[in-house]
Amino acid sequence: MEKELKRLFAQIDNAFKSVAMEYPKEFRCRKGCSDCCNAAFDISLAEAHLIRKKFRILGRKTRRQILKRAKTAQKAWQKAQEQNLDISTLRIPCPLLSRDEECLLYEIRPVNCRTYGVPTEINGKGHVCSLSAFEPGVKYPTIRLHIIQKELLRISQDIDPKLAEKRWPISSILLEEIQ
Repeated sequence: MEKELKRLFAQIDNAFKSVAMEYPKEFRCRKGCSDCCNAAFDISLAEAHLIRKKFRILGRKTRRQILKRAKTAQKAWQKAQEQNLDISTLRIPCPLLSRDEECLLYEIRPVNCRTYGVPTEINGKGHVCSLSAFEPGVKYPTIRLHIIQKELLRISQDIDPKLAEKRWPISSILLEEIQ
């Protein structure tokens, strides 16, 4: 599972780099920018297993700090669900985001994090980071997230077919609330 997931991540990273190199004026991702780290999204079972595995080998102090942030994030998720809010419009800081605005598990960050700064499309709808300079109506190379989601589902089915289609916020994964 881990090898397959890392291979998928490498393909996504290559596509991301290709767009960034082809459109340097439009591309605005830089070290220290954490806009994507505040976007609310959920992750696949495969991504969840990898994050949980890598989280467990972090230092005790770092894990405690992350879990404290995870509890805060989880409360925000639960409140949003209770109020029937559109998760995609929420700003919930990722528990893995350090005080220095860096991801503490950057090398295994989920697909949504890896694709955030370039044009993406899912279910016929285009998305792009609001901080980028990609202009509406202009055609750009676009990462098709539904294709990636199908591959994540396939990898997740190898882990647990019953849970493969379910998705969770990172806070739930860290707090071990997978059900």
